[in-house]
Parts: sequence; structure tokens; C-alpha cells
Amino acid sequence: MAVLAGMELLVFATALGIALLPRFDGESPLAELTFTEVLTRALLYAPVLSVSMVATGLYNERQTFNMVGLLTRIVVSTLGGTLVIAIVAALVPEVSFGRDALTLAALLVIAGSLGCHFIVGKLAGEQVFKKRILVYGAGRRAATLMQKQAAGNLGGYKAVGFVPTVCDEPSAVSTERRIELRTPLLEYCTAHEVGEVVVAMDDSSADFPFEALLECRQAGIAVSDLTEFLERETGQVRIDLVHPNWMAPSDGLERNSLHSQIERVVDVVASLALLAVSWPFMVLTIVAIKLEEGLKAPVLYRQVRVGEHGQPFQLMKFRSMRVDAEGDGRARWAAANDDRVTRVGRVIRKLRIDELPQIINVLNGEMSLVGPRPERPEFVSQLNTKIPLYRERHCIKPGITGWAQLCYPYGSNEKDAAEKLQYDLFYVKNRTLLFYLAILVQTVEVILWGKGAR
Repeated sequence: MAVLAGMELLVFATALGIALLPRFDGESPLAELTFTEVLTRALLYAPVLSVSMVATGLYNERQTFNMVGLLTRIVVSTLGGTLVIAIVAALVPEVSFGRDALTLAALLVIAGSLGCHFIVGKLAGEQVFKKRILVYGAGRRAATLMQKQAAGNLGGYKAVGFVPTVCDEPSAVSTERRIELRTPLLEYCTAHEVGEVVVAMDDSSADFPFEALLECRQAGIAVSDLTEFLERETGQVRIDLVHPNWMAPSDGLERNSLHSQIERVVDVVASLALLAVSWPFMVLTIVAIKLEEGLKAPVLYRQVRVGEHGQPFQLMKFRSMRVDAEGDGRARWAAANDDRVTRVGRVIRKLRIDELPQIINVLNGEMSLVGPRPERPEFVSQLNTKIPLYRERHCIKPGITGWAQLCYPYGSNEKDAAEKLQYDLFYVKNRTLLFYLAILVQTVEVILWGKGAR
């Protein structure tokens, strides 16, 4: 995806350069632009278009699109980026682009982006960009990697083979995938163009090949533990594979006051901006709820959720279910086609409008814009006892959106909760301001395409 993003960045800049070429009639107000002025505009235009592509999920390697889906996202991204550029040009006349130039550039961007996706997809299918890895281990842990690759989560890698060790479960990896080393590890890796050795021994304390792996690392071949490898490549923390000290080297839990202050400022500023943009939709939602259920029908739904450090707080949402949705007092997961959801509720859930009142929770400091979704105390008490490390997700503020919401569909049972936890823990462990901002940008895709809504 980095190759694709780099290619498209050049395409976007070139598209604008072509669009700003002097016209034959010589009457365009932009006809006399110097090379420096064109370059300045290109350096603004190309990154904005790239961010717009990120926001619609076009650089998400975990997603695959058919031609219609790909074209739709490219067109939406191009229109969104062009709109931002037009607004900037209106506010700063010194960097004007011209309507005709932006229109031509947009058409060239759509064609160029489609071409880039086709070329990269073709090359990736032919394994041009696939990194060759050797798995040191052929037991239960190694089989986990095979399962992930079979599910399409490790498309950028090709496993050359699995090296069995004395501590591995013998039947976990098929015989044809195992290899017997008849030469030193480094020599084998060099001969087979291996770029990384992934250590996946079932018991790493038994006969660990420290010196052989050190030789590989010194020769420029990457060496990583299976847990570290899967975390890096899938965006998950595998709770069935982690060691007790998995959080020890983490940067995400460090008490960095500057980082926390900056994130809090972004939370407040972005929430106020979102409030300024979304208030008409909020008013329409209030009117729609009243029209469907009567003037006395409550608009907001307040529910106790578990927040940072396990502290409860009142989460606010637009009410999307019947007033008597839990008339028996028993907490239940939301289900697909839930008959408790009202007609207005189905619409605002699909568009995520029901979440907008949580802006108040963010401004109150009870939530962040980005973080694990807060759960109800009734569910948390159950999940704490059934899912390892579930308590760890409460070490930071919950969020309106989050890494799990981008990577996994709506959860409605304990199995889904365990899967989403692995994404939440990845965010907790790797939390940075850049990651926070990237999630905010990619949330646009969730809203536009209704991913995960129920």
C-alpha cells in the first residue's frame, strides 16, 4: 500500500500540473503561472487528495473492492478532496486553481488512480511485492500464522517454509510445509531470499537458536517473534498468544502529559467543529423522533457505561429503540434486524447520527473521540471473567470511534467482543497522536459506507 500511495501522490501532482498548462487561447488567468507557483499548488493539491483517499479506505490493505466499489470510492475521494481545495482557494486567493483546472485535474486523478490500482493489484497478484519469510517453528503457534494467511490477513507475505523444533506439536503444520535445515540458518535464508525469520516455537525456552538468529539479524535479515509479527501485520494483539509481559515495552501506556494535552485539545476542537457542522442533522433527528413517536417521546437515551479505569459514566445517544426496549430490565446485545429499533432509529444508526450526542461526553472529559467503545457494566463483568486481558481496554478513555470499529463489524456477542478486544489492545499498546489522527480520518469511510452499523 505504501507503493500505491507513493505512485498516486505523483499522479495527483502531475494531474494538477497538466491541468494548469497554459491554454491555447492564452486568456486563462492562470496561463502565466511560473514553475514555482505550479509546484506550490501541486504540493498542496496532492497531499489533500491522498488524505481523501485514506479517508475512504483505498489504502487499507485488509479490504478488497470490486470494480464498482473501487470506482465509487475513487470518485467520492476525488470530489471530497477537490471540495477542500476549492474552499482553501476561496479563502486564500493567492493559491487559486480555477474551476476548469480543478475539473480537468479531477478527471485525470480518477483515471490515474484507477490505473495505479490496476497496476499494483496486478503486480501484487504476481507476488512482486510479497516478502519471503521463514517460520522457525512448526507447532500450534506456527499454525496460527497459517490460519491468518489462509484468511487473507497476511497477503503481503509468502512463507517459504516451517522449521520444526523439538518442542513443537507434531501434527499442527502439514508435512509438505515443513523443511529440514541441512545448512546453517543464515545460509538457507540467503539462498532462498528470505527477508525475515519469524520465531514461532511452542516453547521458546527449549533449544532456542540464539546465535543462529543473531547471525541472521547481523546479516540484515529481520527476526521477530510470532506475536510481534502478527501484531504488526494484522493490527491485532492475539490474546491467545501474548506473554504476561506483553505491555512492558509499550509506548501507548506511558504517561506523556504533552501527548495527553494535545489529544485533549484535538478532542475539544474537533468536537466543537463537529457540533457546528452536525447541528442541523441533530435538529432533524429530534423532529423525526417526535413525529414518529409523539411530542412526549424522549429524544435522548442515557445509559451507564464503563469508562477509563473502570469508572462508570452516563453515555448519551439519540434514542433509536422503543422506550420499552428493555422493559424486563435485562441487558441484551443489539442484534441484526433488531425488532426493538424504530424506523427513525434504523436510519440514524446506519448514518451514525445516533452517536452525535456523545460529543457532550467528549467535552465533559468522559470520553475521547478515539478509543475502545464503552460497554455496559453488565457485559463488562461477564467479559472480564471470560476473556483474557479484557480489563486492559479500560486503561484509557473510551471513544466515539476506534481502531476496532474500523477493522471489525458490529459486535453482538462474546466472540465478537473477543475479536474486537484484540484491535482495542493494539490501539492501547501503540497509541500515538498520529495513529489517533489516522483513525479520525478513516472514520469518514465508516460513515459514508455504513460499515458496522446495526
